[in-house]
Amino acid sequence: MNENSVIFLDHVTVSFDNDIVLDDVNFEVKANDFLGIIGPNGGGKTTLLKTLLGVIRPDKGKVYIYGKPPIKARNMMGYVPQISTFDSQYPINVQDVVLMGRINKTRLLSRYNSRDKGMADRAMEQVGMEKYANRQIGRLSGGQIQRVLIARALVSQPKILLLDEPTASIDPEFGTDLYELLHGLNHELTIILVSHDIGAISRHVSSVACLNRKLYHHGHKDITPEVIESLYGCPIDLIAHGTPHRVLHKHEQPGDQDD
Repeated sequence: MNENSVIFLDHVTVSFDNDIVLDDVNFEVKANDFLGIIGPNGGGKTTLLKTLLGVIRPDKGKVYIYGKPPIKARNMMGYVPQISTFDSQYPINVQDVVLMGRINKTRLLSRYNSRDKGMADRAMEQVGMEKYANRQIGRLSGGQIQRVLIARALVSQPKILLLDEPTASIDPEFGTDLYELLHGLNHELTIILVSHDIGAISRHVSSVACLNRKLYHHGHKDITPEVIESLYGCPIDLIAHGTPHRVLHKHEQPGDQDD
């Protein structure tokens, strides 16, 4: 393990009911990297994030976060899950949602103190949501909710930010704004982002990991067509530097409508 590594996976295998989800995965992430993880549904991307968080323990291999097991390094990581649908009538506002990220920092059953509230204010400012502090969460757009969930992760002052499909439920224009937000945060944080959007990954991250149970590639974001075809098991229409990619299923022809 390199002394500059903040995340290190050493021959990690994870299985559920004898079904291997991660198969002998090795990689390391250095401080202030912006890593995009791509791969098909069921390829193990979310499982990998949960393994980094210590929620899932590997059957084999070791995981180190700043040289520690994940369970001892959870306070160093912020997690943004796939966006949830909020009941528009549920009586909780933006500030309350962000403050939930301070629960692990606050004594059990204790009220939030002035420091907690000050840190929530700063987190909301970081994501441009401070003016919505008293807005009911269910009355926000999908993109605004995603920013609130990022603020909830930031309020614990993590060193690593993990995001699972952060642009899946928001419009493309706001997706671009979100990547700009993440680029700003990347000056202070190491970021790992799971996405199906190969084009966005190619344009915005600094390195890429291609995962489908096994790790097919980790490093430079200019991925070869051969790697993508091995990863997805289907032909490739386009793969180019900084250009959106389109994966064609075997039954499609160029010009057909994408799935």
